Amino acid sequence: MTTTTEQASSKPASRRRGPYATTPARRAEIVKAASASFAEHGYERASLRDIAARANVTHAALLRHFATKDDLLLAALAQRDLDDAELANRIMETKIPREKVLSSILQEEFAHPEHLRNWLAITIAATNHNHPAHDFFISRRAKMREHFTSKKLATTEDSQELSADDKVTMVMAMVDGLRIQFLLDPERETLHLMDTLMRFIASPDGTLAGAGGTQPESEPDKTTATGPLKQRPGWRYEVPTKSTR
Repeated sequence: MTTTTEQASSKPASRRRGPYATTPARRAEIVKAASASFAEHGYERASLRDIAARANVTHAALLRHFATKDDLLLAALAQRDLDDAELANRIMETKIPREKVLSSILQEEFAHPEHLRNWLAITIAATNHNHPAHDFFISRRAKMREHFTSKKLATTEDSQELSADDKVTMVMAMVDGLRIQFLLDPERETLHLMDTLMRFIASPDGTLAGAGGTQPESEPDKTTATGPLKQRPGWRYEVPTKSTR
């Protein structure tokens, strides 16, 4: 005769089921849905109900994972960062020239203009100190500066004209600027400018000549009514004339 305890122990253990069994995978699905919703509608207009529908979960289930849309935004931005890092590593593993790494990353971004437009919109909105993503972007900038001052991108040394910090600022400004220029005029070729800047950054003396390129010849100094006006290579200027009145 078997006891109740023995009968219970002889049964195969049932597989545990419940909300915790698939939490990481479900959270990942929700974050992916949120990224798609933000890209289509923008952060302000995206709704939690739309995100829940895209993730195939109920609104109540979504709230068990993410209490607010702000939480979802930060999770989506963090995932974007991880995706960017993976893309950069994949590109660098191809052994392309060092100065072409950033232009190759931008080229991948340009293949998804709506995602890029939404990323820039959130970036600009986050310049407001009260924006939920403000601290995220401040931290991200700090990490980017740390990365760009590594020897991988040759921005770690001061040159004759620029400090290492100046170089990093120029690189970051160029990246943001080319993103905007692409969205404004997708037909215009601009990625070669990123390569040129990176060669300039890597040159020992901080000049295009030192990077193996050539500098445009400067014109003689012009003089205005208020004194000399020096021409910088690549800049245009007009000498102001006195009014005839």
